[in-house]
Amino acid sequence: MTKIRIPAIFVGHGSPMSAEIDNYYGKQWREFGKKLAKPKAILVISAHWNIEETAISDLENPKQVYDFYGFPQWLYELKYPAVGCPELAQQIKKLLAPLVEVKTNNEWGIDHGAWIPLASLFPKADVPVLQLSLDATKPANFHYELGKALRPLREQGVMIVGSGDIVHNLSELEFEENAKPLAWAENFEKKVLQAIDNRNHQALINYIQLDSQASFAVPAAEHYLPLLYVLALQEDDDQLEYFAHGIAHGSISMTSFVLR
Repeated sequence: MTKIRIPAIFVGHGSPMSAEIDNYYGKQWREFGKKLAKPKAILVISAHWNIEETAISDLENPKQVYDFYGFPQWLYELKYPAVGCPELAQQIKKLLAPLVEVKTNNEWGIDHGAWIPLASLFPKADVPVLQLSLDATKPANFHYELGKALRPLREQGVMIVGSGDIVHNLSELEFEENAKPLAWAENFEKKVLQAIDNRNHQALINYIQLDSQASFAVPAAEHYLPLLYVLALQEDDDQLEYFAHGIAHGSISMTSFVLR
């Protein structure tokens, strides 16, 4: 019997304002979401669960985390009532056991790096969702290897979503969403996309060597690392498709793609 491989997705999630109905990037996500078949479950690796261990939540009803500040009140009232998947959490622990001990950690929940894009991709919130943390103490290659170990999940109906940003520098951010992209942000993203298109994963693991201003584009690793999890899932016959493009606020990459 032919196995069906579920797509793997990287979302440049950017600002929480992408949840707004008329937001340019939110519209791109929603149009793309209409083309997706519903998976059995979704595993998210979000930039916003960045702790000093590899952990997973096994709650049946994980809380929704509003981990952002200073935004309009309507954003704090949005609900994405997805259930969890305790059985999948245990399976992931076993799958990653040869590489790392995955701890159970239910102090977090579904953060905005997960629920904001998922609310556009799967607006009915009818797919179980769980998150795997980023271990902030580990190097880039560690995260890539964890991604590779998650490959079997794609043939079991599990969609893996990496949620971050190729370029993410809040200290250089412009107020206007459609501000002209800063030159160093454009240059770094261009080199990353060339490496993605060429399947040069080693260059992407060693991203700090891609460009002389890489440290401006990636001043901290947590928004970049979810990209490595998704690329590590790439099979030889996977097709790459971009479904969102652009750099918002001058210094935040919104580029998003799917492997299928």
